Amino acid sequence: MKIFYASLLLVFSGITKLYAQEIDTIPINTKGLDIKLKRSPLPSRTGTIPFKPVELSPMVVDARVNYWKTKTSVGINVNQATFSDNWKGGGVNSLAVGGIVNYKAEYSKENYSYVSEVILEYGKVKNKDQLQKKTRDRIFWDNKAALQLSKNWYFFGSINFESQFDSGFSYKRNATTGDEEATLISKFMTPGYLTESFGFEYKPNKYFSTRIGTGSARQTFVLDQSIYITKDPTDPNNQEKWTIAPIKYGVDYGKKFKNELAFQIVSNFEKEVITNTVLKARYQMFIPYDRALNQIDHRLDASITSKLNRLMNVSLTCVGLFDKDNDKNVQWSQALSLGVSFYFPR
Repeated sequence: MKIFYASLLLVFSGITKLYAQEIDTIPINTKGLDIKLKRSPLPSRTGTIPFKPVELSPMVVDARVNYWKTKTSVGINVNQATFSDNWKGGGVNSLAVGGIVNYKAEYSKENYSYVSEVILEYGKVKNKDQLQKKTRDRIFWDNKAALQLSKNWYFFGSINFESQFDSGFSYKRNATTGDEEATLISKFMTPGYLTESFGFEYKPNKYFSTRIGTGSARQTFVLDQSIYITKDPTDPNNQEKWTIAPIKYGVDYGKKFKNELAFQIVSNFEKEVITNTVLKARYQMFIPYDRALNQIDHRLDASITSKLNRLMNVSLTCVGLFDKDNDKNVQWSQALSLGVSFYFPR
C-alpha cells in the first residue's frame, strides 16, 4: 500500500512539473486587452540643470630652464717648520704657502655646447738663509664651443691661453761668497702661449673626450728681452761678462712672438675612480706643419684628489713636458699637498 501511494505521488509531481513548465511557456496575446498600469505615487519632475561658467585664473609657475652649470673650487695649503738653534736632529726653518682656484662653466642647449675652464695656481716656499722660491705658478684658460654632429662626434672651435704670474729663476751658489744667486729665466708672458684650434671632437661619455684639431695655430710670446742676456759662466775671474742667447722658447732675439700652424690632439679625462677620489688628466700633442716629426711637443697634466671630509683633502699632482724649444730633455714636476678646499655650489 505504501508503495502504491509513493508511486502515485511520484506520478502526480511529475505531471505538476510538466504542467507548470507548459504554463510558463504559453504565450499570451495582449492585443485588444484593456490593461491599465497604476501611476507611481512618487512625484516626478523634469527640467533643465543650469551650468554657470566659472573663470579660473591660470597658475603661473616661476620656473626657468637654466642651461648653465658652474663649479668652483678653492684650495689652500700651508706647510711650516721651525727648529731651535741647538736642535741636534738637523733641519731648517721653512714656510710654504700654496693656493689653487679651479672654475668651470658649461652651457648646453639642444645640440650646442660651450665649456670654459680656468685654473690658477701659485705657491712659494721660504727657507732660512735662502731666497724665496716658487713651488707652483700657472695661468690656464681654455674655451671650447661645439656643435653636435652625431651621437659621439662634434665639430668644435677652441681658444686657449697659458702663462704664469710671477718671475721664475734658476739658482746657484757663488763660488767666492757662497751666497745664493738667482738668474731670471721666465715671467708673465715670457713665455706666454695663445692657441686657436678647430676640428672634430670625439666624446663617447661624460668623463672622456678627444679633440682632433686639424687646423690649429699657436702664438708663443716672449715680451721681456732681458731673459736673452745671461752671465757668461766660462769666465774664470768671475767678471761681469754677459752673453746674448740667439733664441729663447723658440722665439728669436729681437722678436716678441712666433706663430706656428699645426695639427693638435687634446684628450681630457675626469672621473671619480673610487669614492671621494677624482682622477683628472689632460694630454696635449702639438705637431707643427713646418717642422720634422721629432719636433712634436707633448704635455701631460695629471692629478688625483681625495676628499677626506667636508673641507680637508689630499692631492697628488704631476706634470710631464717635452718641448725642444724649452729644453732638449723631458721636464717633469710633482707635488703632494694636504690642505683645505671650498666648493661652490656646495
